[in-house]
Amino acid sequence: MLKIKNLHASVEGKEILKGINLEINAGEVHAIMGPNGSGKSTLASVIAGKEEYEQTKGEIILEDEEISELEADERAHKGVFMSFQYPVEIPGVSVTNFMKTAINETRKAQGLEDMPAKEMLKKIREKSELLEIDRKFLSRSLNEGFSGGEKKRNEIFQMAMLEPKLSILDETDSGLDIDALRIVSNGVNKLRSKDNAVVVITHYQRLLDYIVPDHVHVLLDGRIVRSGGKELAHKLEEQGYDWIKEEVKVEG
Repeated sequence: MLKIKNLHASVEGKEILKGINLEINAGEVHAIMGPNGSGKSTLASVIAGKEEYEQTKGEIILEDEEISELEADERAHKGVFMSFQYPVEIPGVSVTNFMKTAINETRKAQGLEDMPAKEMLKKIREKSELLEIDRKFLSRSLNEGFSGGEKKRNEIFQMAMLEPKLSILDETDSGLDIDALRIVSNGVNKLRSKDNAVVVITHYQRLLDYIVPDHVHVLLDGRIVRSGGKELAHKLEEQGYDWIKEEVKVEG
């Protein structure tokens, strides 16, 4: 589904990613871990096409299509979804109206007409029930006055409605208590299928107790230095990153 080849990227002239190679298949969950400043959020942002990040070398291929030159909204229309560490507030725009606009913009980009109102309402009802979201929540202004858990749950609702091929969750566990973490994780797990893929970016192994990854990758100084199964995340939780840094020094 997604192939990243020799990806280099910089921010404000400073090189952050220094040759990322990664392949993600449909049906898989990949976790990206690493210390602060290792390039995790930069990798997420470059895949999603955020304009302040400059891709200087390499390829990003989504379902056999090179998307490096596409704008962020074009990538979204092709099925790339990214949740943000700090979701924005949009006063006066309800969650429901925001979703209607997002879905119909994607349909328009695909040459389709707007989703009929009856079909849209049915979908909203089904997805809100799946994620155990109160209907009153959907009439509130987007993220305005939302708790951290509500903002993250809202993003998972957006993911459910848009049905992306590739979902990138950038530190979606940041600031969540255990209950909110469980609710958000349950939502992600319910949306997993053989046709989509999820990238989870996190500092902590605790999220991976709930969203169990097929593959774990460790990012260090802009490079993936280790890959493994969920047991790698457990080792990082117990021992930190120093052992990897030492091994990389020896190898280097």
